[in-house]
Amino acid sequence: MIKTIFFDVDGTLVSHTQRALPASAKRSLERLKEKGIRRVVATGRHRMELPELPVRGISFDGYITLNGQLCFDGEGRLIASSPITGADKERLLQLFAQKELPILLVEKDDMYINFINPWVEAAQKAISTGLPRVGRYTGGEVYQVVAYLGRGREEELSPLLPGCKITRWNEYGVDIISSQGGKAWGIQQYLAFTGLKREETAAFGDGENDMDMLAFVGTGIAMGNAEEPVKRCADLVTASVDEDGIEKALVQLGLME
Repeated sequence: MIKTIFFDVDGTLVSHTQRALPASAKRSLERLKEKGIRRVVATGRHRMELPELPVRGISFDGYITLNGQLCFDGEGRLIASSPITGADKERLLQLFAQKELPILLVEKDDMYINFINPWVEAAQKAISTGLPRVGRYTGGEVYQVVAYLGRGREEELSPLLPGCKITRWNEYGVDIISSQGGKAWGIQQYLAFTGLKREETAAFGDGENDMDMLAFVGTGIAMGNAEEPVKRCADLVTASVDEDGIEKALVQLGLME
């Protein structure tokens, strides 16, 4: 029996074609709450970004943020964290300082970029989000780094960051986190905190950074707008976010009428 469902945000809950939370997704979240099924966000975004998105005003039962690097309960209390450390962190700070590539540093309570160019502007527009502020490294822990670069160029970074995991979130950029991290790791921390069982979970996702999550949970559901490698990780492929994919999958699973 499914007792908890984890939801990616961009391209899963939120349609950037409509720039909205589809009515069917909103109905689905409301119905799950009525049935007592936990609804947990699992996103590559910072929690401070969520109020800017169409999910604003919805109270979730937990937040797996920054691809699992910062995990919170429904009240916003920190459950687990996994910063980037050692030589990998130092190399990323060097890249940030060199300003040859747009680099966004993400801390627990802040996020800032080294510079903005047209590529960054296009990337942020594609995810219905304003431009990040330009800033300098504060000296704090870094939980995630976003590198704005085209497909294939992540191969240039991999040899420089042996202790990191690099996953693409769209055609404009990649997320960089510690190698132990990922949404699956964050979900493990949430389950340990709540005492829930892995086989009682499901998850919806559409991106490369959702693949470990879809493979880990009891029932992994890929959106119809997901790329083929993501679909292969899932137990079920539903319709796209713009075609009521979440609602249709919940009906198929017997969780909605």
